[in-house]
Amino acid sequence: MVTPATPLPEDVVGEPLRAQLEAFVDQHRMVLTSCLHGLDEEQARRRLVPSATTLLGLVKHATFVERVWFDEAVTCRSREEIGLEAGPEESFVLHPGDTVASVQEAHLLACAASRRATASLDLDDLVHGNRRGPLPLRWVYLHVLRELAQHCGHADVLREQLLATSSTTAPPVEDR
Repeated sequence: MVTPATPLPEDVVGEPLRAQLEAFVDQHRMVLTSCLHGLDEEQARRRLVPSATTLLGLVKHATFVERVWFDEAVTCRSREEIGLEAGPEESFVLHPGDTVASVQEAHLLACAASRRATASLDLDDLVHGNRRGPLPLRWVYLHVLRELAQHCGHADVLREQLLATSSTTAPPVEDR
């Protein structure tokens, strides 16, 4: 699947806030999924920290985040209806069928679904499917941006550790 061409944050400085938020979120989505580029399956699954956090697990978790915030929160469908894990910790767990290609594809599909789910909403519209109660879409975008930025940082460090201990050198992740 090809990722859609999206403007960079630098390209939307004078645009409305919605365009700016979408550009920042899309850039972080792309950076996170690209942390897997050039890695083999073992490298993507390798645990370098005591937690279950791996590069493949981070992208899988980002898919969970997309579906929680842009499906559950927007549509009010339960996690069970959506087919999601009960909590974020479980979303890092890798199953035998999880591959670099399948996890990247699921992430790209979830991002596309997120864009569709929010296309007709305004930033001040309330979404009602989150346990916190009604939230403005603006808050959802900011929360997702915060989470993606945090996980991009994790991915940078894990990838650097992985490549430092590997005889294979993968291409660098694109700059943000």
